[in-house]
Amino acid sequence: MAHLVEQMAYVGATPWHGLGSRLSPKQPLEVWQREAGMDWQIQESPVHFKSDAIGHLGSIHTFPEQKVLYRSDTKAPLSVVSQRYQVVQPREVLEFYRDLTEVSGYELETAGVLKGGRKFWALARTGQGTTLRGNDQVNGYLLLATSCDGTLATTATPTMVQVVCNNMLTIALDGTTRAIKVPHNTRFDPQAVKKQLGIAVSQWDEFMYQMKNLSERKVQWREAMGFFTNVLRDTSTDSPLPPVLPNERALRKVQSLHEGQDEDRH
Repeated sequence: MAHLVEQMAYVGATPWHGLGSRLSPKQPLEVWQREAGMDWQIQESPVHFKSDAIGHLGSIHTFPEQKVLYRSDTKAPLSVVSQRYQVVQPREVLEFYRDLTEVSGYELETAGVLKGGRKFWALARTGQGTTLRGNDQVNGYLLLATSCDGTLATTATPTMVQVVCNNMLTIALDGTTRAIKVPHNTRFDPQAVKKQLGIAVSQWDEFMYQMKNLSERKVQWREAMGFFTNVLRDTSTDSPLPPVLPNERALRKVQSLHEGQDEDRH
C-alpha cells in the first residue's frame, strides 16, 4: 500500500490506485468533508504511564510535558506530541478553500486522508493552465497539506502535480520554492497564509460575489410594492399634512414594469 490512502474524494479521472469517491464538480465543502473521510476531529489527552508496583495493576502516573492525539471517530491514537503542538483539524484544511471556491473561481479536485489520519490534504485547481506541444494539458493547483505526527508542517504551495496519494504528495512538496510552511508550534492562520501566497480574495471578488447573490434573490411582490410606495409618496417636510399617497396611475405603471410588461416600449 505505497499510496497510504485511507479515504479520498476526487473530481475527474479515477486515480491510478482506483480508490476514492468520485464527485461531480462544485460540490459543497460539507460533501467533500464526508466523502474524503475528513469528517472527524483530532482530540487530545494527557500521557499516562504505568509503573511497577505491588499488585497486578501497578500505579498510574501522568507525564504533563506530552499529550496523545487521537481520532474522535475511531479513538485510534495518532501520535504523542509536546504540549506546544498546535493541532490543525481536517475541517480546517477544507475550510481554507471556502472563499477561494465560492468567490475566486477555484475548484477542489482532490482531498483525502493518509496513514490512518496522520496526514491529510486538499488540492484545488486555480483555473490557470496551458497546453503544451502534443496537446498535453498542464494545470495550476493550490495544495494544502498537514500532519498530526510531526512529520509535516502545515504547508500551502502552488503546484502542477495532481495529488492523489502519499507519493504524489511527497513529489508536490519536494523542492517547492513558493511554499508557505507553518510549523506546529505556531497557530495556523489561513488568511495570513493566503496573503503570503498573494492569493487573498480581492475586494472586487467579494463585491462580485455579493452582487451575484443579490441577483439570484427573488424580490417578493409585497417588498416591491412597499418600496415603490415609499419612493413615489410625497414626503416633503414643508407640508403640515401627512404624506400624500402616491399617484395611483404612476404606481400601476411602475408595477407593470417591475412585472416585465412593456419591455418593448422605450
